[in-house]
Amino acid sequence: MADGANKPVHEIRLGRIKAAIWANDTEHGVRHGVTILRLYKDGDQWKETPSFGRDDLLVVAKIADQANTWIYQNASSDG
Repeated sequence: MADGANKPVHEIRLGRIKAAIWANDTEHGVRHGVTILRLYKDGDQWKETPSFGRDDLLVVAKIADQANTWIYQNASSDG
């Protein structure tokens, strides 16, 4: 989904947890996908990982809920 050429249609960030919402055109209309990543600093460089610690999990759940809400609020009514 995230190949550098495409950009997410929406991003949500809570602290160091980030969700990117992607729009994918299909024969059945637009379908959305979500990637959730944790940001961390390695020296002076910011990096991303799909791995989460115990203390991240409630934030991951909250950001997933917000992504779900955004998708339903922005989905076309023909689906």
